[in-house]
Amino acid sequence: MNLRSLLLVVPALSSALVFADAPPITPLAAKSWLLLDHQSGQVLTAHDAETRIEPASLTKLMTAYLTFKSLKEGKIKLDQQFTVSMKGYKVGGSTMFLEPDRPASVDDLIKGMIVVSGNDACVTLAEAVAGSEEIFAQMMTAEAKRLGMANTSFRNSSGMPDPEHYTTAADLAKLAAAIIRDFPQFYPIYSMKDFTYSNGRKTIKQPNRNLLLYRDAFVDGLKTGHTASAGYNLIASTKRDNRRLISVVVGTGGEEARAKESARLLGWGIQFFDAPKIASAGQSLATPRVWKGAADQVQAGFLQDQHVTVGKGEAAGLKQELLFSEPLIAPIQQGQIIGKMKVSLNGKPLAEYPVVALQSVEQGGFFRRLIDAIRLWFR
Repeated sequence: MNLRSLLLVVPALSSALVFADAPPITPLAAKSWLLLDHQSGQVLTAHDAETRIEPASLTKLMTAYLTFKSLKEGKIKLDQQFTVSMKGYKVGGSTMFLEPDRPASVDDLIKGMIVVSGNDACVTLAEAVAGSEEIFAQMMTAEAKRLGMANTSFRNSSGMPDPEHYTTAADLAKLAAAIIRDFPQFYPIYSMKDFTYSNGRKTIKQPNRNLLLYRDAFVDGLKTGHTASAGYNLIASTKRDNRRLISVVVGTGGEEARAKESARLLGWGIQFFDAPKIASAGQSLATPRVWKGAADQVQAGFLQDQHVTVGKGEAAGLKQELLFSEPLIAPIQQGQIIGKMKVSLNGKPLAEYPVVALQSVEQGGFFRRLIDAIRLWFR
């Protein structure tokens, strides 16, 4: 089977088909929503998740992602200090109360952006990373495309309304998952219930607007958002019984509604689904034939633990089938996609996952390549 034309990124799933035995969740009082199993990458339920929405302050997830990336790359440092520009000072909306004559550390700016949703912190970080918010917004859109957020466009760092500033619930779920996956060292900030900042004139303590942080010990993030046109939005995540779910609920009628509907969505996912591990990181699942290589086989598997989501008690009905590109010709790099695993549940297709090479296979010598070329010709 030739897999060159296949794009294997996220497992495909038909909730109505696979999870027929799970009771459907009653519709939420929201414009759109989505529930993602973070471990398997499978969507458990969704409604209008590909419809364009105004993200409001959920935009700040991307501002945070690029800030974390800049920290990782050494472009800025946590103890580095920046002063808010007049643009940031006058941006309006939620604020951490920065003052133009008092610099703030990147560490405080991040907490001011995440915990209290400070628009002034967003503009300051955007200008620190990119020199201007306009250039930073271009970086945000480019990063969105890299993360597979195909229906997203950013025009600012804070989420202020703009006709060309939009995303979808599905894209926001990808972004939230990327933050948790790529920057676990910063993710605990999203669970902070309040943040205190001293701007030189006064000390201000503000609460996190994510009400689920106060109501559910298993919820540890992520972000609220609101504008008059967008409604009340919430991306939340819960980690319970070694499982992590991410919910996206947008366009509700109030703070209480977004918290209540998000809690209902997360609770439904925890109650009716499991995510058993089907392969361990580095586990050799097969050793397919390699042609024209220094070795004639390669170990195949996954670089991370691989899970699949099923209904409660249905794990016994899982079956896996491995399919590899033919022919596999060296050189092969570690981590290179060389096939796929097809997973079925009780005989029905459930998901597909890319299978990679667990080791590199260098190109063989002249005679090895010649002999294999002849064999492939006759084969």
